[in-house]
Amino acid sequence: MSSGTLSNTGEDVGAPKPRAETRQGASMVGVDVGGTFTDLFWLDAEGNGHTAKVPSVRANQALGIRAGLDALLCPPEALATIVHGTTVGTNALLERRGAATGVITTTGFKDLLEMRRRDRPQTWGLWGQFEPVIPRDMRLEVDERVLADGTVLEAVDSKAVQAAAKSLLERGARALCIFFINSYANAANEQAAAQAAAEVWPNDHISVASQILPEIREFERASTASLNAYLQPVVGDYLEHLDGGLRDNGFAGQLLVVQSSGGVMTAATARANPVRTALSGPAAGVIAAGQIASTAGFRNVITCDMGGTSFDVAVIADGDTNLTAQTSVDFGLVIRTPMVEMTTIGAGGGSIAWVDRSGLLQIGPESAGSDPGPACYGNGNPRPTVTDANVMLGRINSEQPIGGRATALDRSASERALITAVGEPLGLNALEAAEAVIRVANARMAGAIRLVSIERGHDPGQFVAMPFGGAGGLHVGALVREVGLAGALVPRYPGVTSALGCVMADMRHDRVHTINSLLDSLDIGALDAEMLESARQDLASLNDSGVPFDGRETRFELDMLYVGQTHTLAVHLPLPNVDAGTTHTGVTGELIRAAFVETYTRTFGRPLEGLGVRVMNLRTSVIGRRPRFDLTALAPSARGTTDGARTGSRKLWAAGTWHDAGVYDRLTLPAGAVVTGPAVLEQADATTYIDPGMCAEVDAPGNLVVRPTEPA
Repeated sequence: MSSGTLSNTGEDVGAPKPRAETRQGASMVGVDVGGTFTDLFWLDAEGNGHTAKVPSVRANQALGIRAGLDALLCPPEALATIVHGTTVGTNALLERRGAATGVITTTGFKDLLEMRRRDRPQTWGLWGQFEPVIPRDMRLEVDERVLADGTVLEAVDSKAVQAAAKSLLERGARALCIFFINSYANAANEQAAAQAAAEVWPNDHISVASQILPEIREFERASTASLNAYLQPVVGDYLEHLDGGLRDNGFAGQLLVVQSSGGVMTAATARANPVRTALSGPAAGVIAAGQIASTAGFRNVITCDMGGTSFDVAVIADGDTNLTAQTSVDFGLVIRTPMVEMTTIGAGGGSIAWVDRSGLLQIGPESAGSDPGPACYGNGNPRPTVTDANVMLGRINSEQPIGGRATALDRSASERALITAVGEPLGLNALEAAEAVIRVANARMAGAIRLVSIERGHDPGQFVAMPFGGAGGLHVGALVREVGLAGALVPRYPGVTSALGCVMADMRHDRVHTINSLLDSLDIGALDAEMLESARQDLASLNDSGVPFDGRETRFELDMLYVGQTHTLAVHLPLPNVDAGTTHTGVTGELIRAAFVETYTRTFGRPLEGLGVRVMNLRTSVIGRRPRFDLTALAPSARGTTDGARTGSRKLWAAGTWHDAGVYDRLTLPAGAVVTGPAVLEQADATTYIDPGMCAEVDAPGNLVVRPTEPA
């Protein structure tokens, strides 16, 4: 790796090292766009790594990406691949800024988006309000009917579809969703309607439910398809604008987009299926965390991604990342597509602290973002954030802020904001107010960790936290102690871990199809043929992507349950990989039954006797394994010393008193170095705070292993 100096906008990673495993000319950049910062990790053609962190441009994320490439001095024409984790779709859903969308549906079913699953925003309230992203007058009905067994009872009238489409256009629709009842069993009516609508629709923003989610359960299918349509113009226009701007500047490579599942897809696939990007950026961080933890020898990890806006938590248990089939981005906005299972709360570095009407201190969910940013940015924000509290307590160096937004932070502005918004209402001075803000933020984050660990049967004492993001390293010790974790593993470059995950992510295609058959009467031959066809189609998509792979993997799962049950269990089928020459997957009824019993027993303790078994859905995943990035190439130089890495000391406030804390240049600490708290470890992309009573040891790849030195 090339040597270089730290800066706030771009840096070369580490000292000379063995090259990462990359092909000559395969220069690539991973980009993660957050609410406050845009992070980049550039792996050049010689295997040298470089990082950059620049302010995000909320109105146009492409501007932040271009600024990051400029900061890296990375010419677009030198890049073979750009892998992008984006929040465009997420923000459009949360802020209801998607495109005007129309829905054409079966007569009698236009109100599905309101009815949902008869849930409500406030569980214990007597009433609740919910407004779907697509208003009721933008949902039109046509006569057609497919029965649950796939029989077409009434064919759709193409002229009626075209009349409805024209009416929606007159009402201002830019995107169209076609959703018919039972289309998972037979998509003929939906396909005919889509062909008819395409003849009068002025663009290609048409989402067909049976193509987006051919799975039983009408609300989930309707919600996922309609949200896909709602996002198509927004995400599609953004990616087209980004791709065009990059190519105008000489980029001739592949633009890939991270999916919520942690895999990547081509930009063309993302434009057609933007709903798959709902958790794009956070998923990349979990992928990187899994590989970092594995290299460091940890198999049980709770990832803690704390950026400027949110705190995202996920579990990696026994080396495996949990995927979930469904999530809700906000109440009522249900998306059913494979995604990394995580919990998100509004507790980032830019989250605003405020006192509610009952006199209780609250953190978030509102964030100062990148504009105006925390009070210490000096852009006129009068309200304090978590970052302001850390500045006030001395944990952030106000003379060397990350991200290149400013040359220095205004500590006095943080003090004024904390006193006005927190101190005066609660009778606290500035230091006490700052400490209160940090304690409440830590408590909220600890609650999120408990939600994904203790409440799901995991013993936190068997897990280490992996804090990353620009602010994650500032809260290491508190999270370890509040939750009772075994320790923490802070990555070598915590501030750009999600961008690094973009570089690491494999290409992945997932599809689902409803079978809805008793196992005893299941046509195994037809199932085998469908599995082969699904795998072959996605393998062809991998081949057409133009992306180099080190290998390809196929996975098959069945959603299964006992007769009489409501919820399904994902059952992995232990089958060999499918390739072009495969004629039979090897699936049998006995193999399916054995896999179900084993999975059910492992999950619930014992199988149920005397009940029939139903196969509900087939899930196929095809993964293209991209060339591995050798994390040991980021390891620290053997020439450094602990004393040589120490740059000084400063006063910081903790547990109600002042402490003299050592300050270290983290990236020059050698492997084996031990730093005892209180201490502050600084680098261009993030700051790590080691609490009193904690110590941090640098492992061989350059991560920090943080553990208590004394009982809590």
